[in-house]
Amino acid sequence: MTEDRTSFDERLRAAQKRVAGKQATDQKPDAQDKSLLSLAARAGSEMLGGLVVGVLAGWGLDRWFHFRALFIVIFALLGGGAGILNVWRLMKSLERQE
Repeated sequence: MTEDRTSFDERLRAAQKRVAGKQATDQKPDAQDKSLLSLAARAGSEMLGGLVVGVLAGWGLDRWFHFRALFIVIFALLGGGAGILNVWRLMKSLERQE
């Protein structure tokens, strides 16, 4: 009887280790997917934010100086460039962390 109990306990521990290992590997892709999704959202918001700020600043200057679309074009390009620069900095900081 003691021999059966020892055998059962060993099999139970082995099964618990297998289940715990499987649960740990099952949770990793979800965390990676959420991390990738948050990274994409942050990069998109950096790009969009730079562009929106540039267009709004250009629109305001065009209305102030009574131009048609000169400053909108200039500041939209500058804002897009700033957004790209921010995304590039984000990617560089992620490379340093790895």
